[in-house]
Amino acid sequence: MEYLRQLFYEKYAATQLKSIRNFMDFVDWSNRFIGIKGSRGVGKTTLLLQYIKKNFKPNKEVLYISLDNLYFTENSLYNLASQFYKKGGQLLAVDEVHRYQNWSQEIKNIYDDMPDLKLILTGSSLLHLHKAKHDLSRRVVMYNMPGLSFREYLQFETEKKLPVYSLNEIVSDHVSSAMEVVENLKPLAYFDSYMNHGYYPFYLENVKSFHNKLSESILTVLDVDIPQFEYIQTAGIVYLKKLLKIMSRSVPFKPNMKSLSSRTGISLNTMKTYLQYLTEARLLTLLYFNPVGINSLNKPEKIFLENTNLMYNLSEGIPEKGNLRETFFLNQLAYQHRLVASKTSDFKVDDKYVFEIGGKSKQQKQIRNTDNAFIVKDDIEIGSENIIPLWLFGFLY
Repeated sequence: MEYLRQLFYEKYAATQLKSIRNFMDFVDWSNRFIGIKGSRGVGKTTLLLQYIKKNFKPNKEVLYISLDNLYFTENSLYNLASQFYKKGGQLLAVDEVHRYQNWSQEIKNIYDDMPDLKLILTGSSLLHLHKAKHDLSRRVVMYNMPGLSFREYLQFETEKKLPVYSLNEIVSDHVSSAMEVVENLKPLAYFDSYMNHGYYPFYLENVKSFHNKLSESILTVLDVDIPQFEYIQTAGIVYLKKLLKIMSRSVPFKPNMKSLSSRTGISLNTMKTYLQYLTEARLLTLLYFNPVGINSLNKPEKIFLENTNLMYNLSEGIPEKGNLRETFFLNQLAYQHRLVASKTSDFKVDDKYVFEIGGKSKQQKQIRNTDNAFIVKDDIEIGSENIIPLWLFGFLY
């Protein structure tokens, strides 16, 4: 245990408290058992260590461990927790929980056998507690952590406190909201940079090496994370990579599933499964007309890369601007809202609002006879009436 404690103290000392995500305030840390899952690179480990550093001194009461450490190839998580608990431990923070083969059973036993111990765990976005060997879904309060919003990126870049707006506030009073932001900074001066590298907070380490690190992260998801959860053989990993590559060249697009199956060499049923894996890994987002029945789930209306940083990383050349706009809008709203495809516009949100996305010259004709319909324009700071600036939808969280 002393070896792990030493590693924890080193990480504790190196953890900065200057750039803390607002997700910190979203989590109810008073719960006894908390889970945080999300895609690689969104900052789960950093958030966990920042919470510890803000609230605990480095002593016997708290311990951070990562289950990808070689220590756990020969030592039991349960035995470690038991020793820690008996010596006065109060908070055990378990990072990369999915890296440990028997994690669900031992976490369950730790929770049941050590009633005064608080547990916080982090895991991949692919983590499904109800699918684990021992269902923990009734015990844990689980949070899904997204990447940085445009607002969070601006806060990191400018060190200015910026407001969060609800979707209802934006559609009902977007002019005042935009003016409040524009009085403090010029959002469009930062927008292209955010689209290129602002979604994953590790850009703060070194912007120049950002896309190299993102490429490594994507490969790890394909080579390690998805196969670990879904038991895909080596040949399947090759097909997954091929499928993602084809997607990245043309997203967002309306898929012809039979044609896609022919191009990739993946059977139709297997391809639908692979698309779901890539979606759960937060590499793709599938948009449906009405995702209720089985048939609608089998055929997405459009397929998007999950965020614009992935578009710059995986696309050959500079991504088409219209595709970037739609991907940004979908990505920023999907964390808290339900989006479906619309026959009269680009998106319908929460079964209430309709949005058509475009540049500053975008016209009203597609939504002219539609209620609660809005034009979302890129390259404008402030809108008017039913015309809303695209960047403002980056202020939803």
